[in-house]
Amino acid sequence: MKINFFHISFIALACIASSCKKDNYKAPTAQLSGQLQYNGESIGVERNQVPFQIFQYGFGKVGAINGSFAQDGSYGSLLFNGKYKFLIPSGQGPFIWKELSPGVPDSLDITMNGNQTLNIEVTPYYMIREPQISGSGGKITATFKAEKIIVNAGGKDIEWVSLYINKDQFVSGGDNLAKKDSSGTAVVAGTSITLSVVVPTEEIVPSQNYVYARIGLKVLGAEDMIFSPPQKVSF
Repeated sequence: MKINFFHISFIALACIASSCKKDNYKAPTAQLSGQLQYNGESIGVERNQVPFQIFQYGFGKVGAINGSFAQDGSYGSLLFNGKYKFLIPSGQGPFIWKELSPGVPDSLDITMNGNQTLNIEVTPYYMIREPQISGSGGKITATFKAEKIIVNAGGKDIEWVSLYINKDQFVSGGDNLAKKDSSGTAVVAGTSITLSVVVPTEEIVPSQNYVYARIGLKVLGAEDMIFSPPQKVSF
């Protein structure tokens, strides 16, 4: 059979051109950002542990754009202009996210046309109130109160509270030099709680005379903790 090399070359060039065209699509440039909030107050969590999902309408996509919240509750995602829906999967976070039915999360509709800020309103089981953290004599001490927000049948008991310290600003159960826990049975909502932890100075290399400290609260039946803002404390 006679081979038409002109046709083969034309097809090859067409494929290369098509491939180049696909590779040269512009990256998304519209920034969606915001903050986890309760009545306008920021919600602190453990970094990269509380997920969110974004779905785009109209392109036949079934997969989610997955992301997670920073420790201060902020988030950000680069998107194309268009229509999306935003949701937090059921059972995630130290809070309640609205549901259409048990186990089926509701979603927020978003229309991107350039950068947009969207704060995410949630209802936490508890809030950490009046946190005061100080250092002296190689020890860090924190006092605070736990306010129970969800008081109906959906409410949960406190499993434990913790004071975490770390040599840098990332502080949580997964990022710490030392911690002090107290069982939830010893915590009475609305009353002052005090926790202290000795700074393990031998583990701070190079040495420094300060740490970052943060209070965390864990409720029964919720995987994630709620946190106070990290605070730089000299000791």
